[in-house]
Order: sequence, then C-alpha cells, then structure tokens
Amino acid sequence: MPAPQCASCHKARAALRRPRSGQALCGACFCAAFEAEVLHTVVAGRLLPPGAVVAVGASGGKDSTVLAHVLRELAPRLGISLHLVAVDEGIGGYRDAALAAVRRQAERWELPLTVVAYADLFGGWTMDAVARSTAGSGRSRACCTFCGVLRRRALEEGARLVGATHVVTGHNADDMAETVLMNFLRGDAGRLARGGGLGSPGEGGALPRCRPLQLASQKEVVLYAHFRRLDYFSEECVYAPEMLEAARPSAVLDLVHSAERLALAPTARPPPPGACSRCGALASRALCQACALLDGLNRGRPRLAIGKGRRGLDEEGPPREPQPSRPPTSEPVPDF
Repeated sequence: MPAPQCASCHKARAALRRPRSGQALCGACFCAAFEAEVLHTVVAGRLLPPGAVVAVGASGGKDSTVLAHVLRELAPRLGISLHLVAVDEGIGGYRDAALAAVRRQAERWELPLTVVAYADLFGGWTMDAVARSTAGSGRSRACCTFCGVLRRRALEEGARLVGATHVVTGHNADDMAETVLMNFLRGDAGRLARGGGLGSPGEGGALPRCRPLQLASQKEVVLYAHFRRLDYFSEECVYAPEMLEAARPSAVLDLVHSAERLALAPTARPPPPGACSRCGALASRALCQACALLDGLNRGRPRLAIGKGRRGLDEEGPPREPQPSRPPTSEPVPDF
C-alpha cells in the first residue's frame, strides 16, 4: 500500500505518522511543525526574552544536538544569541568521543563553544574517581546521582563564564515523565512542587533555566535528528543504569503535565531556597547538594549526602584525596 500524501503540503508522500496526533507528514513538514511547536513553547512560556545570551548545555547526544539546531534556526526570530557549553565529566573511553561531536557541531554551525571540566571545578574529582569511590554501593544509581548534581553546577559555572543570561537544556517529555514518576514513587513533595512548568526563574542568584523540548517526545526528537541529518553521539554512558520507557506517548505527556497540576497542602510546600553556607549557590539546606556530595567524597563516605544519608553531614571525618583518573579501558561501550 503506497504512503498517503502529506496532510500539510498535500504534495509529497508522507514519511511518518506523528505518534501523538496520528497526522501523516512528509519529512520537511514534520521538521517545520516541530520547530513551530518549540517556538510556541518558548514564546508562550516567555522563556527566552529578546537580547538573551543563551548557554546551551551541549553533550553531543541527540537531545542537546536537536535543541542547539532548533534554537539556531529560531534565534533570528527570537532575537537571542547562543553559546554552546559542554561539560567534561572525566569518563574514560566515553566523554572524549562525545566532546568531539560537540566540537564538530560548533564548527559546522559557527557557534562559540566553551568546555568546563569536573576535575577543574571540583577539587580533582572526575566521574571515574567517583565511580571507584562508590564501588559496591549501588554503583550505577550513585554515579548518576553525583553526575546529575555536579553536571548542573558545572553547566551553571560554564554559563557564567561566557556571560550567559539564561541556560537551556535538552530534556524531553520522556525525561521529565521519568522525573515526575520517580518523585511520586519517592513521595518527594518538595521536588514535585518545584518540578512543574518549563524551567526555573533563577531564584537566589541562579541563572534562569528552561527546557524548550519538554513537550516533545523522545521519538519525535530522534525523528527530527534523522530528517535534518544531524551528527550526534549515540553511545550510552558507561555508568548509566537501565531506564524506564513509557508504553505510549500520551502516558509520557500525562506524567509531565501532572506535575504542573499537582496541588499540595501549604504545609507540604518547601521553604524558599536560600544560599549555601559554603559556596553561596542556591540551596534548600545549609549546604547545596553539590557541596554536600563533594563533602561526602572528601570524607571517604560517598553516600553520605544521598537520600537520608544527609543526616550525617555534621559528623566529622578525615578528608580524602581524590583518586587519580585511570586511562580509558578497551572495553566496548554498550549501544544506545
């Protein structure tokens, strides 16, 4: 059976049927619709005002690549300027290839690029050193906890370094659905209360952050990258655990919107954030999570600041020197 005509241009043959709407579109019309939806998300949400200097978190993966490409296409209409900021977590045999993809993108799209490294920002700690320190204590989950917190801090520092006024990340609807679901399962009312919307306004001196792809499904992000023939790094991180996958697109968006419509009792809402007593960054406790995690690493107790372990942060313990990074291994990296 031949493919139907594109429902938008009525000229070309349809190349796909959109997962959410079922609309049959050709590749060109799908990409135009995808870009128009991201534009609507940014404009309707007032995420990036004219004149904004936007730091794009660039990992080399599909999400950040699609985000950078779409914002580059929309930049003249939005009146914004872009600067790619990549983070070198210090993962042997993985991060070098991803950073090479980011450098190719920056050169091809003529966008400035700045790379910041964990080792420079966090007292010599790299993710390889963290992984060795957390070995035998739920390694994959612990690594992702450390990396998520430290990467957020590193991206903030990189954005400030380039003079950015806003930070954007490539989180898509599937990513946000996972976050909402995990916070529900943990009963974390504070994170649920803060998780609605398309980003954060920049409280406590932090730069405003937003997620322009939050309402785009992972499947459509991949399709956009395919039709635009984008060059991106597709290997899974060596420390990443198996992730939950949503069964259908509507379930993913339902979870994303559930955080926006969540109603909490006033007593369940978290207090306004303050400043970290050590570094001055935005924090909901005396220490921000980045300082708390680094404190646990330096004391030789890497899980001290994860979950309920934060209760022991006031305990004194001898600091621990970060372990030197080992050379990349020759073990194969699992396919994405």
